Amino acid sequence: MSAHPGVDRGHTDDLMSFLRASPSPYHAVGNAAQRLEKAGFRQVEETAAWDGEAGGRYVLRGGAIIAWYVPEGASPSTPYRIVGAHTDSPNLRVKPIPDTGAHGWRQIAVEIYGGALLNTWLDRDLGLSGRITLRDGSHRLVTVDRPLLRVPQLAVHLDRSVNSEGLKLDKQRHMTPIWGLGEVEEGDLLRFVAEETGVAADEIGGWDLMVHSVEPPAYLGRDRELVAGPRMDNLLSVHAGTAALVAASARSGLDAIPVLAAFDHEENGSQSDTGADGPLLGNVLERSVFARGGGYEERARAFAGSVCLSSDTGHAVHPNYAERHEPGHHPRPNGGPILKVNVNQRYATDGAGRAVFAAACERAGVPWQSFVSHNSMPCGTTIGPITAARHGISTVDIGVAILSMHSARELCGAQDPRLLAKALTAFLEG
Repeated sequence: MSAHPGVDRGHTDDLMSFLRASPSPYHAVGNAAQRLEKAGFRQVEETAAWDGEAGGRYVLRGGAIIAWYVPEGASPSTPYRIVGAHTDSPNLRVKPIPDTGAHGWRQIAVEIYGGALLNTWLDRDLGLSGRITLRDGSHRLVTVDRPLLRVPQLAVHLDRSVNSEGLKLDKQRHMTPIWGLGEVEEGDLLRFVAEETGVAADEIGGWDLMVHSVEPPAYLGRDRELVAGPRMDNLLSVHAGTAALVAASARSGLDAIPVLAAFDHEENGSQSDTGADGPLLGNVLERSVFARGGGYEERARAFAGSVCLSSDTGHAVHPNYAERHEPGHHPRPNGGPILKVNVNQRYATDGAGRAVFAAACERAGVPWQSFVSHNSMPCGTTIGPITAARHGISTVDIGVAILSMHSARELCGAQDPRLLAKALTAFLEG
């Protein structure tokens, strides 16, 4: 049975594989890089000299990737067309001294990352992922994709008012996962991670570890017209942006340089060396200009002519809470990507940006929708305003409408990932 009558679900099948293979930002950028390598892109080191030759390149730094394709005949002032996204999602991250426990239970100390819906992490089978840094400075990915940890909820018999007064969770006391029985042993988790990754425990100099749900993505609904899965905010956009860049790089006659910029740390403000508020994107774009023989004048001209689509998930209208949405703006699943607007610059879209996005959707034959928040509901934000302000690049905020945003498991229309990728491809192709 198809995901929806008459719909090609190959792209969404591939998205589901990408989500499952990318439990952390470090996995996500590694998987994106593998796809780019297959399309002829090559990695360049930030510490090396760059050349200005035509072709595809990418830079990896931590949980961020910047990739671009220089077409034949590109000048130093050729503008950029950028798809922006982020690789991180709200979750539980391992603390520096992780081994803890009480009353015969062994537990792992965690810190809440981003604006997680805490209740969605309860009573769920959790794995462990991320990276370790060895003493020689190299990194190893950590992937324990089997039931390992669990945050147990208090039984209703011991919390009789939970269904009438709501669940109340203390981030410090109630969110510590269990992973076994026995006495707490210092260094226990790191010894386990070392064994799982095939290194000696004393070779581990540092780590960036987090938990993830091991339940795989799945089609949902009578006609499987919906998709449920983890980290759609915002690996859905990373996946679509990677596919769009690969497709654009295969086209001749490009009049702009297509770019994918997938940052880390959006969920806590983007202020890091791998976040959108850091210098990474600007440095890469400038170095590309300089490698093609340009200077400050060419850099200024290239940036002035550039456009960025900041692609992130937005809110589909919720059937049980429709009053929380703006009455005239009810994005629906499988209605196509959304244009996100906020006049207070929580989103960077203006009228000129609307025209750019509408033109790309028209070229791609893709329907699209408008999103704006209810006036009495605070509006979230994205990397869009940060990109526009930091680099002086015209930026438009778009995305896919989902339910359960910031849950351990989110929901979107099965058609929408493919429609987004088609619109991003049309945008990058110019």
